[in-house]
Amino acid sequence: MKFLLLFASLLLLAAAPFFGQVDLPIHALGTPGSMAYQVFWQIRIPHVLLAFLVGGILSLGGLIFQVVFRNPMSTPFTLGVASGATLFTAIAIIAGMSMLSPLFAFGGAMFTVLVLFGIAAHFRRHDPTALLLVGIALSFFYAAALMVAFYLSTLQESYEILRFTMGSLDVVGYENITLLGIASLFLLALVHYYRTPFKALLTSYEFAFLQGVNVKRLSYILLFGVSLAVGVAVSMTGPIGFVGLIIPHILTSLYRQSAEKLLLPSFFFGGVFLVFCDLIARNLGNADLPIGVVTSFVGAPFFIYLLLRRGK
Repeated sequence: MKFLLLFASLLLLAAAPFFGQVDLPIHALGTPGSMAYQVFWQIRIPHVLLAFLVGGILSLGGLIFQVVFRNPMSTPFTLGVASGATLFTAIAIIAGMSMLSPLFAFGGAMFTVLVLFGIAAHFRRHDPTALLLVGIALSFFYAAALMVAFYLSTLQESYEILRFTMGSLDVVGYENITLLGIASLFLLALVHYYRTPFKALLTSYEFAFLQGVNVKRLSYILLFGVSLAVGVAVSMTGPIGFVGLIIPHILTSLYRQSAEKLLLPSFFFGGVFLVFCDLIARNLGNADLPIGVVTSFVGAPFFIYLLLRRGK
């Protein structure tokens, strides 16, 4: 089962760039200057890489959030990072600076992180539930502010804001891929460096403390690292929900392993899942569907099926 899943995933990654609304002749893919060459190497390959890296960041971030918060429903967007990015993007669009919207989105994500950890610094003890509640409160505040932005915007501006909230993997070239690759490597290096205390954290906060782990410091470092990587991803693609929630649960159900052994698989299969959803979005109908819509349509039924099977 595991071998077949890995083989199918690798096959999907290899085949994904060859499928799209426009058929590309295979013999022209190696001819520089041809349209097929430009479409394949400048659009489809970056498209697949973007989907894989974003899916990996969201999935691995979801696993880390669920461990730190001891809450199986936690996602990388729980702390309001995506909401902050969306609000700041709306501000950029209304201000007539749409070209700078990725920079505004990243600034909104990082502003949210700084506010969260600034508030957390006043906690007398490590209380992940309080941090979670602060994140939820910020999300509601951002949602209210976003409604004001919709009210003040024109029809065209409202459409741009709405389009961002649905998520998009449109990309040309490798500039964004490079930055996202750096963010992915940073997150993977972070979890690898803290893999031993992370394993202790899986048992309980008390056990980790007895093992000499500074639980509060470790939790905040992991949450900050995830939020930073997610901020980079959201600034480029918009919020893409459900990936960080379902992939860790699916892997836990299929592999029956402890979370510290699922860190790399979570990144890999999260990337594969988003590539699969993107393949559906690019080939269904005459126009690309918003990727956030596809992830929900594909992921929700399968997630419910796994829950029902585990319940039996």
